[in-house]
Amino acid sequence: MPDLTRRSLLAATTAAAAATTLPARASEAPAPSLKGKSVFITGASSGFGRVGAEHYARLGAKVFATMRGLPRPEASELIDLAAREQLDITVLPLDVLSDEQVAAAVRDAEAMAGGALDVVINNAGIGMTGPVEVQDMAATQLAFDTNVFGVQRVIRAALPAMRARKSGVIFNISSQLGRVISPAGGHYSATKFALEALSEQLAYELAPHGVEVCIIQPGGYPTKVWVNRNRYNLELKARIEPERAAGYPELVARMGTETGAGRTADPADVPRAIAEIAAMPAGRRPLRRAVHPGNKPQEAINRVAAETQLAWLGNSPVGPWIKAVHD
Repeated sequence: MPDLTRRSLLAATTAAAAATTLPARASEAPAPSLKGKSVFITGASSGFGRVGAEHYARLGAKVFATMRGLPRPEASELIDLAAREQLDITVLPLDVLSDEQVAAAVRDAEAMAGGALDVVINNAGIGMTGPVEVQDMAATQLAFDTNVFGVQRVIRAALPAMRARKSGVIFNISSQLGRVISPAGGHYSATKFALEALSEQLAYELAPHGVEVCIIQPGGYPTKVWVNRNRYNLELKARIEPERAAGYPELVARMGTETGAGRTADPADVPRAIAEIAAMPAGRRPLRRAVHPGNKPQEAINRVAAETQLAWLGNSPVGPWIKAVHD
């Protein structure tokens, strides 16, 4: 079994335990420094990605904010902001559906960073609602291609250099709906459950290589995700066969009508939590962080899952990897 000294040195301390009990609102702690770190973000045109690009740069990071469909107004606005505030932000074209764009964006970012990326944030994602039966294969493929396969593309592009340097952290933006399920959520939970599994497996496999993985589980926030989701929902709704729609009239009627109104939580909670974790010493970062000022139903599942993994595989040949992530 490979040497896991990076983590095993922490076993005799309480530091790892403390890392799992930090407040969900990272804003309660002093702002950390990300000076000298390179941060690569997907889906930086709006929401957590856009707020994050500004936040990490203000903390001293060299930020690579990627987005699809360039040129676009959101890119120009971010570039202008960076110039005004003298922030180190570079906007790169990246559609997570494209192998070629992902590879090119990561390659360009590594060249500008002078080597492996320090922080990779897989933020790009989409959502569609409605009953499972009405999700046609076009909707199903788009959801998984964006929320799961897109993350896999970025991981495969960034990991060789990170492994070679034996450092870095990958943040995958999941959701509380990656652990709990609401009816009529479309395939959103299915993709986020898949992302949770992919991320946790990756965390174990990277333990010997000094690269860490952190899964961020936000609750509901008032971001542009609602506008984008309604666009996808209305496109899907127009394609539903009448006999399928008739089976779920109330659920289908709601598709494309939700606005996120009434949600008042601050979207900056998510980049604040990411910055706090990124600034932690290697070996002390938690596998998961639930982020929301309100109810976090996934936390009980997170605890049971960690206990189960340790009980099941903690004393197996891969036990050191499991303990490196959970201890």
